[in-house]
Amino acid sequence: MGKSRRKFLKQLVGVSSVAGLSGTSALSHASTPKTQIQDIRLSKNNGYVRLVFDLDRSVQYSIFSLHQPERVVLDLKNANMPHGMVDMVQANSLIRGIRSGVQNGQDLRVVFDLHDQVRPRSFLLAPSADAGHRLVLDLHGSEVEDEKADLTVLNTDPKKQLRDVIIAIDAGHGGKDPGATGRSGTHEKTVTLQLARKLEKLINDQRGMKAVLTRKDDRFLKLRQRIEIARNSNADMMISIHADSFPDPRARGSSIFALSIDGASSETARMLAQNENASDLLFGDASLAVDDAMVNEVLFDLSMTGNIQSSLDIGHEVLKQIGTINTVHKKKVQQAGFAVLKVPNTPSILLEAAFISNPREEKNLRSSAHQQKVAKAISRGVNSYFQRKAPPGTWLSEAVTDYKVKSGDSLGVIANKFNTSVEDLRARNALQSNNLNAGQVLKIPVS
Repeated sequence: MGKSRRKFLKQLVGVSSVAGLSGTSALSHASTPKTQIQDIRLSKNNGYVRLVFDLDRSVQYSIFSLHQPERVVLDLKNANMPHGMVDMVQANSLIRGIRSGVQNGQDLRVVFDLHDQVRPRSFLLAPSADAGHRLVLDLHGSEVEDEKADLTVLNTDPKKQLRDVIIAIDAGHGGKDPGATGRSGTHEKTVTLQLARKLEKLINDQRGMKAVLTRKDDRFLKLRQRIEIARNSNADMMISIHADSFPDPRARGSSIFALSIDGASSETARMLAQNENASDLLFGDASLAVDDAMVNEVLFDLSMTGNIQSSLDIGHEVLKQIGTINTVHKKKVQQAGFAVLKVPNTPSILLEAAFISNPREEKNLRSSAHQQKVAKAISRGVNSYFQRKAPPGTWLSEAVTDYKVKSGDSLGVIANKFNTSVEDLRARNALQSNNLNAGQVLKIPVS
């Protein structure tokens, strides 16, 4: 990278970083503004009444029922509503009237006086299209046969096609490029493909995710071809799987690397990237340039800056999970100029699963059971990341209702209640087991 382009890039990135930090600091010292209820809309449905509260921001709330006389009470934290707004809601077969008042000087209480006992259901919707934040309250009459509300219609436009999150899995080396070789003759290209296939199955078994392999068999691919496969599949993430080697057979542990556009985080990382990039020099064409023009290079690097931050985030999640099943060689995600990670607009990480030059780790790499443990750890890390940062338009990103787990609840009971599956609940909430704790909040996925 030329000095002038490096300076220009650092200036641009630096200005952005400073602005972001100052904004965060200012927000942290500001008092939390009240949530404003902007409108209340009522609709009558078969067996239940739906009230939609239009909000200017999200809100914390609770809801409970009172009997003799029958009432439903809605409490909203740090919220208010224009005087007389509840009077706009007309009485109907379920609701006799609505009244509101201030609680604790800053909270809002809305009381629904009812003709008969009802079953309340409520959930929040995030902004979508022309709609803002909404709190939805369904009051189900006693004649309702099914407790399952029509969450699908509420949470997503039926015409809207939701896509899967796509994970590109790159098995390192292959074909005439065997990669590193262990003392027992194990080839890196063999174990990386075996790991990739196990990870592919785990990803594809989860609702809302789809895996794409850069290679499905023992073939050689140039680094650029691997990048193009990930790019053409519109991958949301790429994971390149490798097995490290070192002259000292005592070296052991797993490492995760993200791309660096300004030098490696360590000399070891620099040398490893140099070795991995050398496969094209030995077996193909190493040209991965974008354009010679300075402006195009700068724009490319700037587009990678956001990718790198996401890559570090993903890498942290995966490394945390890998540490539960194997020694971690480096406790933090390392960075270097790995050519295979230069996928435009796609966060990418490179996993060195173990040292194939270490006899014990070579044995583990050959073990199908150990490979499955590694694949599961990667999958858990991927789940944890996308639970927080699923791309818009994916099934994992859709607005859903929150459900607080009660004592005695199980995933099966909750799945039946909301017309979904245990597998979908686990995928949406990145759950690694069926164990639940009272008070835990689950996101209920779109049916």
